[in-house]
Amino acid sequence: MAKPRKEKILVVDDEENIRKSLRMILEYEGYTLLEAPDGEDALDIVEETIGLDLIFLDIKLPGMDGLEVLAEIKKKPYSPEVIMISGHGTIQTAVEATKLGAYDFIEKPLHRERVLLSIRNALSQNKLIRECQDLRKKAEKRQEFIGEHALVKQLWKEILKTAPTNVTVLVFGESGTGKELIARAIHSHSLRGKEPFVQVNCAAIPEELIESELFGHMKGAFTGATEKKLGKFDIADGGTIFLDEIGDMSLRTQAKVLRVLEEGEVQKVGSSNINKVDVRVIAATNKDLKKEIEEGNFREDLYFRLNVVPLYSPALRERKEDIPQLINYFCMVFIDENNFKVKKFSESAIEAMTKFPWKGNVRELKNVVERLIIMTEDDIIDRKDLPEQIRGEVDVFLPDIRKAKSLKEFRDIAEKEFILSKLETNNWNISQTAREIETPRSNLYKKLEQYGIKIKAGVGEVVAPSSHQRGGGEESPNSKGQDGR
Repeated sequence: MAKPRKEKILVVDDEENIRKSLRMILEYEGYTLLEAPDGEDALDIVEETIGLDLIFLDIKLPGMDGLEVLAEIKKKPYSPEVIMISGHGTIQTAVEATKLGAYDFIEKPLHRERVLLSIRNALSQNKLIRECQDLRKKAEKRQEFIGEHALVKQLWKEILKTAPTNVTVLVFGESGTGKELIARAIHSHSLRGKEPFVQVNCAAIPEELIESELFGHMKGAFTGATEKKLGKFDIADGGTIFLDEIGDMSLRTQAKVLRVLEEGEVQKVGSSNINKVDVRVIAATNKDLKKEIEEGNFREDLYFRLNVVPLYSPALRERKEDIPQLINYFCMVFIDENNFKVKKFSESAIEAMTKFPWKGNVRELKNVVERLIIMTEDDIIDRKDLPEQIRGEVDVFLPDIRKAKSLKEFRDIAEKEFILSKLETNNWNISQTAREIETPRSNLYKKLEQYGIKIKAGVGEVVAPSSHQRGGGEESPNSKGQDGR
């Protein structure tokens, strides 16, 4: 078992007795000690030492004084925490040191318990800061835009143009294309980048609760409101709110969102007070909002208020050239985050995955990549390891339309083969197939009967023709298929 790493602490003081005193305390506690008699040596050690955790820095030093050294140290990324020490400390000096980034200020003579308490607290803060920086790096890595297709490059240009402004943005595109990623990219490249980014999935919140979620509520405003609650707009004040699937929002809530956009005003449920908020709104939808307006499901005035800058998130099938790059990216990120052994996708696997239509877009691709990394034992993920539908090994039968003697017969042949193809895709599940082809289940049963695709009474088993029997003669009564097979 590996021993825990000893924290490295640098003591910078021109007095040998002070360095000796701290050496005795720190080495007894198990820390690794480094020493420097002046600021120049201290900066050299900081530059050369990997994993330096903490510095004790005297104010009065020959040459560069401690505050100058502190300022230089804090210019560096991932700088260690600094505890200033002085025998001639003043409040003004302590305030100046704090402004420059010092964690603590201790006056001489140094007392063991005071020193150790400050060390523990400083190291704890340093650990939290580094963990936060690492998490931020990982988050930024997960939010990278991957792809060289012209559509992706154009989208990125539009994001960079839009981000520095405060305009409202409407992102549209299919589910799974990365609309949230676009919203986060706009926020992180804006002047609000260090302020909150608050996401709300309008489709996931029940209609009776969405107003409370967005605008907050007062205690007793409704049954179950046992305490006052801040809304998402209040939480996002100064930052950005991302309203995902806004096409699923009720008309009543749309009116309140419009008020926020036009007046910057929020009113909690159960309150007569109106609060001002400064929030940038980014909305997203996979619906045709113009069609929703025609059908009376979406407010036209809200649509025009949201659609100041429309951004299109392209479907994966529109940029298939990016699929190999996305596969390798998701593979690398998942392995790194989960400490998996390194795995790669073979060329034949990537080729099959590139040809696949990916109805779930980038989200579906990512899920498949992660599942394959987990489930595949070999270091190389090959075509044989892919799910059947991605391998493309299901026999595709094309009806011989030359046999059709009339337009009706041609339609019957095409419809029959379409139904058989969808049944195979859905593992012969009648209900699922009916939903996918958008027909009532009763109508699908009629079609099965019409084309001689028999169903065993009581058990829901489909008796379907084998591939060599399709398109021509009658199906054999012994051909088997099973609903849910």
